[in-house]
Order: sequence, then C-alpha cells, then structure tokens
Amino acid sequence: MRFQYFLCKAPLFWIFRGQCKRRKGKTPTVGALGDAQTLFDVFQIPTDNHIRSLLDPVEPMSVYPLFDFIFDGFQRAGVIDAFRATDRRLLLALDGTQYFSSQKLHGSCCSSKTHTNGKTSYSHTVVTPVLVKPGSDKVISLAPEFVCPQDGNDKQDCEINASLRWLESRGSQFAALGTTVLGDDLYCHEPFCRALLNKQFEFILVCKPDSHKTLYEWVDDLDRNGVVKTVVRKRWTGKRNETDTYRYVGDVPLRDSDKALLVNWCEITTRTEDGKVLYRNAFATSLVINDASVAEVVASGRARWKIENENNNTLKTKGYHFEHNFGHGEQFLSALLATLILLAYLLHTLLHLMDDKFCLLRQKLPSRRRLFDDMKALTTYLCFDSWEHLLDFMLEGWSYTPDTRITRPPKSEIR
Repeated sequence: MRFQYFLCKAPLFWIFRGQCKRRKGKTPTVGALGDAQTLFDVFQIPTDNHIRSLLDPVEPMSVYPLFDFIFDGFQRAGVIDAFRATDRRLLLALDGTQYFSSQKLHGSCCSSKTHTNGKTSYSHTVVTPVLVKPGSDKVISLAPEFVCPQDGNDKQDCEINASLRWLESRGSQFAALGTTVLGDDLYCHEPFCRALLNKQFEFILVCKPDSHKTLYEWVDDLDRNGVVKTVVRKRWTGKRNETDTYRYVGDVPLRDSDKALLVNWCEITTRTEDGKVLYRNAFATSLVINDASVAEVVASGRARWKIENENNNTLKTKGYHFEHNFGHGEQFLSALLATLILLAYLLHTLLHLMDDKFCLLRQKLPSRRRLFDDMKALTTYLCFDSWEHLLDFMLEGWSYTPDTRITRPPKSEIR
C-alpha cells in the first residue's frame, strides 16, 4: 500500500489512507478503498505505524529487481536504443543528493556532521544513476546506491565511495551496452576514472581549473605552442545569433605524476554577437576528440545537468516529496521509502513513453502535477474497475475517440 501512495503522489500518507478508511462504510467498493482494490489489488489497509514497522527491516536492494525488470522492458521495446546519443553510446549520469536531514531524528544508518556552533545534524544521501540524452527532457532512473555511515563523514568521499560500490555491483550490466559515464568535477579524479576504465566504461567528466592545476598548466603550455585546436560554430537560436567556440587537446595528465592517467580535454565558450559570455565549461574524457566530434562530446557532457534538473529537482519540487520525512525508522525504512519514490518516478516515465492514453493526457494537461491531482480527485469520489477505466474516463472529458491522433515523438527523438 505504501508504494501505491507514492505512485499516486499523495502529499501525506495518513491523508491517503484516511480517505480510504472514511469511505469504507457499508460499501467497500466505492471511493479510494475500491480503487485500492481494483487498481492495486489491495484489500486490507494496515495502519501507518504498522506499515512502517513492517518495512523498517527491509533492505532497499530487495526492490532493485523491479528496476531491472522495467529496464528489460524498455530494452525490448526499443526505448533504450532511442536514448543513445549521436555516437550510439548510452549516457549514464551519476550524482548524489540528500533526501533527509534532521538535528533530532537519527539512527544507525545516518551520516552525521558537527557544525561550528556545536550542533550535530544527521542526514541520508543517495546516488541516483540515470540514463540521459541531449535534447530530451526524460531520464530513465536506475537502481540507486545509498551512502553508508561507515564510508566516513565527508560528503564528497561518501558520494564517491557509493558510486564505486554501484559500479562494482551493477556497472558491468551497463558497460556491456556501450555506456559513457557523466559526472561533475567531484568525479574527475584519477582513482575513479581508472575504476570506470577497468569496468569498460568511457567517461566525460566536468574538469575545473581549481581542482586540476597540473592539467591546466599543460593545456596552457600546449596552447602557447599551437597544439590546442579550436573549432568555431555559429548558430541561430530563433531569437539571436550565438557563437560556440570549442577548444580541445589530447593526452594531458589528470594529475601531477609521471604515471598519471592521460585524458583528452575540451572546452566550450558560448558568446552573443556583442561578445558577452553566456556559458563556459570544460570536460576531461576518455573519448577521442577531433574537429568533427568535439561538439558532440561537449553536448553529451552537458547532458549531465539532466540528473539535477529532470531527476533530483523533479523528485524534490514536482510532487514526489522526496525530501519529506515519510518515516525514518531504526534500520532501512528511510532508504526503502526513498527507493519506492524513485521506482514510482520510473513507472511514470514508463507510462509517458509507452502508454498511449497516459501520453495523450499529459499532452492535454499543462503539467504532470495537474494530471495526478486530477487522478487523486477522481479516485476520491469514484471507483474505477481498472487503470484503463480511469484513463478512459479522463480522456472522455476531452471528447476522446479511438481515432484521436497521439502525437508522441518517435523513439529516435524521445523528448
């Protein structure tokens, strides 16, 4: 029942359950209770505290096979191939995000940090791997990896260690598909890069001057000697002309050592016609860069932001209540509930990409939040025999007929 609540994006579980209970009465097949039976096959709804007690000892990894099951379905349907970038590689972005923080509630699974004022805060952080594609506003969530307190109190170290655990336990499955890993500057250090290469991944990682002084000294020296290549491309945005200037060079050391890993480096600077800089960023990559490929490598590297915008930000601000404390527990409750939210988000993505009626409703309604608000309102007062019945009822309100054209993007241009 807890997962059905997340799937419906209710703001508070006790409200969702309370509505079911109030309408039970003499006819337990109307209202939300009936929907719990017909839509989700739930016939007895335990109390909120009982649900928490049952879930607390359940490890999040018990849910991971469901992520694999959905991913396999995407593969069979051709969705994964449609997510491939121009070079036919999958782009897998890694990033850590905090989903719980408190100065009062804490348990054995919490990370802790003592502040300068002497107070201690307790938190939970999770690495949320996703598949991304340049130009697409969809991401495909993969099974997460949680930061464990034994990894240390330093958030950056914890995030890296969690990502390394994810690579060790699940990386081979995705490396075999021809995958490039994306990450911010935190990931752009030699041990992690070598771990990626050992797992047969390619990588494109943000590379900042402050944290890679040796690399940039090499770039500056090679630039003075005319080795750094430059590619300039102008484009019309629909409103104004902009110029993208790419610079790149190969085989520069990632750190100050005779045995340092050699990487390829590239940079993009976007300017308006009057010379104003709109964007600048640089990447270290294992991919070969030349005049023809530099723009594509940069576009793939920039797609890393989608894990923050289309994934983490959506989970926290678009009705999934990812940072809400649904239950902390003493063992795994908080992490398990976070995993269920990620799974619900993945199922919503599946519906948008593969369910024609759901896709049509998303086109008719202004936002994802509005769609689920309408669903919650309808199931508050009506009972539907099935998920299909609910979607048909909603589409009838838009004068839907079987001949209505569904303008879903082709798989090659999933957006």
